[in-house]
Amino acid sequence: MDQSIRFCTTADGVRLAYAVSGEGPPLVMSATWLTHLEHQWHSLAWRPWLEAFSRKHKLLRYDSRGCGLSDRDARDLSFETWVRDFACVVDAAGFDRFALLGTCQGGPIAMAYAARHPERVSHLILYGTYAHGRLRWTDLPDEVKKGRVLIDLTQLGWGRENHAFLQVWASAFQPGGTLEHLRSWCDQQCAATTAAIAARLLEIGWNVDVRDAAREIKCPV
Repeated sequence: MDQSIRFCTTADGVRLAYAVSGEGPPLVMSATWLTHLEHQWHSLAWRPWLEAFSRKHKLLRYDSRGCGLSDRDARDLSFETWVRDFACVVDAAGFDRFALLGTCQGGPIAMAYAARHPERVSHLILYGTYAHGRLRWTDLPDEVKKGRVLIDLTQLGWGRENHAFLQVWASAFQPGGTLEHLRSWCDQQCAATTAAIAARLLEIGWNVDVRDAAREIKCPV
């Protein structure tokens, strides 16, 4: 099974990479924290997911601005640009109505888009995600502190296989993973983006609050 990588350009001139694989009903994945279309296609951690999704669906994925094969020097990084970039990609790929899968940091993007464009989203699947970022958990100040520590660790331990941050991150995404899985996550870090952009994306993602949008979603979730 192969994927076809293509490119589109946003209204503010940012070049975004997206990939289409498989055949069947359309399924779109909103971008998670870190992506690299080519690396993930061969990744020990991601390949089984992508094969499963592509087996019965026409799967659309993309690299968010600042990551992977998309423009790395994009300056306007914000949650609103994430939602607009998602809209740009699905329009460029010609996906008129589709099921939408939001995992991790991609969940808030998926919820915001589904609320704004109910005519486009047939079903919304949310997995391991949130509507309220951890830096906004005012009733849990210790968790907010932990989040800020993780942002600092991101910059200090980026792409270093023996660093505690990588082990924390890999075990959160793949509990019980082997050393080979750990190395796969490390390789993805190095391929996806720089430490500074990764930390910035994490901070944006943990500051979102789409609870109001979530209440407006009309499709099955």
